[in-house]
Amino acid sequence: MFRSLLFIPGNNERFLKKSIKLQADILCFDLEDSVPSNEKEAARNLVARYLASRQGENDSFIYVRINSFDSGLVDGDLERIVMNGLDGIVLPKIGNSEEVTQIIHKIDAIVSKRKLTSGIRIIPSIETAKGVVNANSIASSHKNVTALVFGVFDYLYDMNIDVEYDDFVSYNYARSKIPVDARAAGIDALDGIWQNVNDIDGLIKDSAIAKKLGYSGKTLIHPSHINPVHDIFRPTKKQIEWAKKVLAALQDTFEKGNVRGAKLLEGKMIDAVHYKQAKAVISAAEK
Repeated sequence: MFRSLLFIPGNNERFLKKSIKLQADILCFDLEDSVPSNEKEAARNLVARYLASRQGENDSFIYVRINSFDSGLVDGDLERIVMNGLDGIVLPKIGNSEEVTQIIHKIDAIVSKRKLTSGIRIIPSIETAKGVVNANSIASSHKNVTALVFGVFDYLYDMNIDVEYDDFVSYNYARSKIPVDARAAGIDALDGIWQNVNDIDGLIKDSAIAKKLGYSGKTLIHPSHINPVHDIFRPTKKQIEWAKKVLAALQDTFEKGNVRGAKLLEGKMIDAVHYKQAKAVISAAEK
């Protein structure tokens, strides 16, 4: 269940420390847009140090947004942040499936070299016209791709649309297409950010529209947006039923340690990530 993905600037040590108390479904340490070019290396070091020290301290999934495929910074980012304790990576400005698979090959090589104990999930961010056109092939490009993100502002820039982003007509096609393409590939989609931090009523209305379009949640830039978004994207009956099945199937594995770490459930392989998600679904449903 990915209701919320909160971006946290990777060059801000104070924000990184405070993030331990936040209850977003995904905490995403950012190395890209929020970090100026002269602070990229410092941000890598901060995020790497914080990843190593945060293992097991928070129920949120921990992701990192690396720099874009064409930036020339991907290899350096991956070398610093691929480690145990990292659940996933957000790939910004993805235009086609080949970019995804090339980056995943780099990640797999580091995982193998370092003998890491868990796989790294991938969330490509769709932010260009090319990415929108290829969204389904991107979503289907690899088994480790777990969701898509709609990056609305870069999309508007790429389309040469000079309007306020709450003028929904200007990006309605792209916003509507991405969750359809994601669902067709069997994964989730996360809607773009709500930039007006203090406009909570606007955030709620925008989130309600996103839910009607088929998004499972939103990307966020401020902690005050977490609870309103979670209230909108409550667990569905289908999610709750699936979560109960996952917990029943994996209870021996993760509470008693009696069986192997991954099992087959209704034709789908489930493991520690699904167990953690299932517990979050049940907890959210109870609340």
